[in-house]
Amino acid sequence: MGVDINIRPTKDQLEKLVNDQFDIDMKYRKTYFLTWLINGQAVGCSNVNQIEFGNKAFMHLHLWNSQNRQIGIGTDFVKKSLPYYFNNLNLQTLFCEPYALNPAPNKTVEKVGFEFVMSHVTVPGASNFEQEVNRWQLTRSNYEKRYHNIN
Repeated sequence: MGVDINIRPTKDQLEKLVNDQFDIDMKYRKTYFLTWLINGQAVGCSNVNQIEFGNKAFMHLHLWNSQNRQIGIGTDFVKKSLPYYFNNLNLQTLFCEPYALNPAPNKTVEKVGFEFVMSHVTVPGASNFEQEVNRWQLTRSNYEKRYHNIN
């Protein structure tokens, strides 16, 4: 939801974007991707962009098949993704701006400890149309308080 299918990148464009980041030091990455697997099968992904190493980044989350939505796995996957973002990118704040009219990712980020900041209209990504989004944030301090035992 929130994606303009007319401007979505092609498979080749996505592969190039991902592959071009592999050999780049974390300090200089433009984006950082994680693939979510169930029984060895890719079922979704998360990525961050607008990375300012040691400071902040913006997280995106996607479950590709509707059968995997609204059963709690998105929440589990986001929880498992957080250490990669906070630790590998040395983040102080992780933001997420899901489409305001899509309740699932908004509920997910709230469940994992993100705090609501504001709603605003923007184009949140290269394949999105202009839309109202809800900005959520999770600070390093709150992340560590909540997840200090997750590795």
